[in-house]
Amino acid sequence: MIPMVDLKTQYHSLKSEIDKAVLDAIESCQFILGPNVTAFEQETAAYLGAPYAVSCASGTDALHLAILAAGIGPGDEVITSPFTFIATAEAICYAGATPVFVDIDPQTFNIDPALIEAAITPRTKAVIPVHLFGQPADMAPIMSVCKKHNLLLIEDCAQSFGAAINGKMTGTLGSLGCFSFFPSKNLGCYGDGGLISCATAELAEQIKILRNHGSRVRYHHSEIGYNSRLDDIQAAILRVKLKRIDDFNSGRRRVAHLYSELLKDVVSVPFEDNKGEHVYHQYTLLTDKRDIIMAKLAEQQISSAVYYPIPLHKQDVFAEACVKVCLPVAEGVASRCMSLPVYPEMTDESVRLVAKTIKEALVG
Repeated sequence: MIPMVDLKTQYHSLKSEIDKAVLDAIESCQFILGPNVTAFEQETAAYLGAPYAVSCASGTDALHLAILAAGIGPGDEVITSPFTFIATAEAICYAGATPVFVDIDPQTFNIDPALIEAAITPRTKAVIPVHLFGQPADMAPIMSVCKKHNLLLIEDCAQSFGAAINGKMTGTLGSLGCFSFFPSKNLGCYGDGGLISCATAELAEQIKILRNHGSRVRYHHSEIGYNSRLDDIQAAILRVKLKRIDDFNSGRRRVAHLYSELLKDVVSVPFEDNKGEHVYHQYTLLTDKRDIIMAKLAEQQISSAVYYPIPLHKQDVFAEACVKVCLPVAEGVASRCMSLPVYPEMTDESVRLVAKTIKEALVG
C-alpha cells in the first residue's frame, strides 16, 4: 500500500529525539505558553526571516486572528481564491467580512494577479493569496496592486512552509503570513497548530492578546479574545522537525520531479513558474481521465485524492451570495485535478510504481 503521506515512517526516523522532547515537555509541566512555544516562535521567525512570529491553535485560527488584528470586520471585503480549502474564506466570514472570489491562473492554480484590480471596490480592505499545494503565488504584481490601492496583504501559507520567492520565504511578503501545522503538512505537529508571521511589533502584540482571551496581563481583559494557544508539547515536536524542514522539502521535490519526468507525456503535470520555489505539499496533476486513473490506483492499493472538487463559490454556504459569479478556470481545474502520494520518505521505486499504474490505466 502507498499512502498519501507516511507519518509513521517520518516519526520513526526522528523517534528518539521527538520522544525526548515530548517527555521533557511533560516533565516541565509548563503546558500552556511554555518555553517550547517561545523558542519555537523565535526559531521560526529566524528561519522565515520574519520580524515576529506568534503561534496559535490551528491554521484556521492563524487566518482568523490575522484578519482581526488587521482591523478587518463587518462591511469589509477581502479578495481571495476560490480554489483552496474553505478555511481561507471561513476566516474572512468569522470576522464579519465578505470574501470576494477571483479566478485562478490555469497553470499555477493560484489567484490570477491580472484579475484582482477589477474586483476591488470601496469596501475592499485586503487580498489573501493562497500559496496552493506549495507553489508560491505570483506575488510581485499582487504586491503592486495592494500598494496602489492601499490594501493589506495577508498570505495564506498553510501549504507552503519553506517555499521561497527570490530568496524571500512565503509569509514575509505581506503584512501577515498564516501557517498551519496540521499533521500532514510539510512541517506538521501531532495535532492542530498554527502560526502568524508579522511585519510589525504592533500586529504581533495584537495577535498575542487575541489568542489569549483578549488579555495582555492575567485577569485583565481589554477586548473579547479567543482561546487559541499552541500546546507546549506540540511546539516541542515542531522544534525537532523545523531543523529538518529543508531536507523534507527537498525530498518532496525529488519525488515530484521524478513523477513529472515519468508522467509528462500522459497527463498535465504541475507547473513551476521559476518565480518561486515549489515545496509540493501536494503533487496535483490535471487529466480528463481522473476517475479511471483513481480507480486503477485504488485497485493497486495506491492512495490518491481530489483537492478540491468544488470551488468555494460553488459551495452551498456561498452559493446564494455567488449566484452570478462565474470562475471558469477554477471550475475547470476542479473537474480535472487529482493528487498523488508525495512525502519526503517516498522511494523512487514507489514513485515509479504509481506512474506505471497511471500509464496502464490510460492504455486500458
